[in-house]
Amino acid sequence: MSTYFVIAVIVLVFVVIFQIAKASEYVSILKGEESSRKQNNKINGFLMIIFLVLGLIGVYYCHHILGGRVLGESGSKEGEKVDEMLHITLVITGIVFLITQILLFTFAYKFQEKENRKAFFFPHNNTMEVVWTVVPAIVLSVLVVIGLRNWFIFTGDAPKNALVVEVTGRQFGWIFRYPGKDKEFGKKYFRNIDPSTNSLGLVWADNKEFNQKADPAAYDDIVQEQTMYVIKNKPVKLIIGSRDVIHDVGLPHFRMKMDAVPGIPTTLWFTPKYTTAEMREKTGNANFQYEISCDQMCGNGHYSMKGVIEVVTREEYDAWMAKQKPYYYSAFPDKDPSAAPMTTPSKVDSAAPVKTASASAVLGGNQNKLK
Repeated sequence: MSTYFVIAVIVLVFVVIFQIAKASEYVSILKGEESSRKQNNKINGFLMIIFLVLGLIGVYYCHHILGGRVLGESGSKEGEKVDEMLHITLVITGIVFLITQILLFTFAYKFQEKENRKAFFFPHNNTMEVVWTVVPAIVLSVLVVIGLRNWFIFTGDAPKNALVVEVTGRQFGWIFRYPGKDKEFGKKYFRNIDPSTNSLGLVWADNKEFNQKADPAAYDDIVQEQTMYVIKNKPVKLIIGSRDVIHDVGLPHFRMKMDAVPGIPTTLWFTPKYTTAEMREKTGNANFQYEISCDQMCGNGHYSMKGVIEVVTREEYDAWMAKQKPYYYSAFPDKDPSAAPMTTPSKVDSAAPVKTASASAVLGGNQNKLK
C-alpha cells in the first residue's frame, strides 16, 4: 500500500510542476515576454538564496545523522588509515564545496539582471588560470601520495607472526584454506578440482600424465567454506585467488578489498581490533557479523556471494582449530586414523590409486584418473 502511495505522490508532484509551467507560460503571454522575464529573474534570484540555505542545512543534517554511522568504527588497525585518508579528503573537498556553492548561489542572486547594468566581458586571466590549475594539482598529488603509501602497506610484506589464510573465490562462494601442523600449504592443480571432494584441486596423489607427484604438505591442509576464523590483534595475511572468474574480496568492516584473479595470486593483510562478540556490544547489534563480500560482478549468483569472518581470541581460535580435521580426511574418511586404524596419508603412494573427479565435471575436459 505504501508503494502505491509513494508512486501517487510522485505523479502528483510532476502534474503540479507541469501545471505551474503552463500557467507561467500563459502569464508571460498576458503580461508580455519582457516584463515576465524580468519578474521570473527576480524570483529565481531569491530562490537561489533559499536553495543555498536549505541545501547547507540539509548537508549538515545528513552529516550529523549519518556521519560515522554507515559502517561504524574500523574493525582493523590498518583500516584506521583508510578512515583517516577519507576524513582528510572530505575536509578538503568539503571546504571547496562550501566556498564554490556559496559563491555560485550568491552571485546568481547578487548579479541578476537589472536596469542599467551591463555584463562585464572577462575572457581570460593568466594568474587565475595558474592558481586554479596548480593548487588543485598539488592538493590531489598529496592525496594520491597518502593513498599510495597506505596501499603499499596493506599489500606489502605482512609481519612475520601473521596468520596466513588462503582465500579462493568461486561461483558463488568462498573457500578458506589453513596450513596444517607443518605450517605449509600443499600444492594444488586445477585439473584435480572436484566440487564434492576436492574443491581446491589439492595434489594428493601421483599423476604421471601431468608429471605430478603427491605433495605431503597437502595432506594436513584444513579447508573451510564460507566462514573464516581469525585472531584478535594478530595480523592476518590473505593469499587471494579464484577458481573460475574474476571475483573481489571485499572487507567493508576492515576497510580493505582486493581482486581475486584466476591464476594470479594477490595478497592483503590487516590486523583485527575487536572480536565479533565485542563488535556486537559496541554496535548494539546482536546479529552483527564481519562480512566478506564479492565486489566484482561475477555472474547470476553474485548477490549471494557473502561470507562471514569470525574474529575470536587466541584461546577460542586454538580450540576451534583443534576440532578441525585435514581436508584429505573429509574426502577419504577411511584414511582417517582417528576413525579406524587405516593407512595414514604419509603411506599413500602410487601403488594405491586414488580416484579423483573428472576434469570434465569442472572444466569440460577429459576424465583424469590420478594414480
